[in-house]
Amino acid sequence: MHEVTTTEARRQYAKAIASAPGVDDDRVSQAFAKVPREQFVGRGPWMILSREGYAESKTADPTLLYDDIVVALLPEKRINNGQPSLHAQCLSAARIGPSERVLHIGCGAGYYSAILSELVTSAGAVAAWDVEPTLVDWARRNLRRWENITVTLRSGTAAPIPESDIIYVCAGCTQPLRAWADALSDGGRLLFPLTPGWDYGGMLMITRAADRFTAKFVCKCSFIPCIGGSSGADEATVRDAFASGNMECVSSLQFGNGAGRDDAWLVGDGWWLSTSQTSQ
Repeated sequence: MHEVTTTEARRQYAKAIASAPGVDDDRVSQAFAKVPREQFVGRGPWMILSREGYAESKTADPTLLYDDIVVALLPEKRINNGQPSLHAQCLSAARIGPSERVLHIGCGAGYYSAILSELVTSAGAVAAWDVEPTLVDWARRNLRRWENITVTLRSGTAAPIPESDIIYVCAGCTQPLRAWADALSDGGRLLFPLTPGWDYGGMLMITRAADRFTAKFVCKCSFIPCIGGSSGADEATVRDAFASGNMECVSSLQFGNGAGRDDAWLVGDGWWLSTSQTSQ
């Protein structure tokens, strides 16, 4: 009986990623094929997340990792190496090109930072930030061979935020931070999970065009709440917006007072998501 090697498993995994819904950028699946996931999740057996919670894997064979599964990094804090197909869909939507400058907020142990590095190539740069010291130490070790990545222990919600072509946030927020939007280059893209606490929300992509910000939801998602970006006071408002449906109608992010506006899908403090691209 032929035993599947880790390299073969990763190749098959990348092929499956390429055929996942919403993944229409071949460079994304190619990046997944290059990065060894087993180097970023520690030794097995691993704690695997399902709807019933965490369960220990029955094997420490690294080929297990080349499936569309969520693997715990720090299960006691509910911090995971996220679902590959979800991240592939988000990165595909962003159309990340060579030489772009990426800020990865909530880099964890660095797996998706490495994939971002492959997408921007040696001509680009990735700044990988996290607030969890254990994971930052882990990421620094894991990412040594990706020379265009700088790993830093720091908040992704505190100023200053460097000018970036891509800001990829991997922690759930109840609002889009103005500092993130302002840090985008012209044509830059911000992707962050707009989520009510631990509940499901959506991955929102904001694209800057001069002083305007178009917006669209890429997919539904759930993430660990972002320190400094998620407020319990705003959770109900965000939850109600998603419960109302029509997330696909969102087309722009507006800053200012959106109270009472007919085009407002979700109104926050000093911002709103609009179903119009022109309201200001």
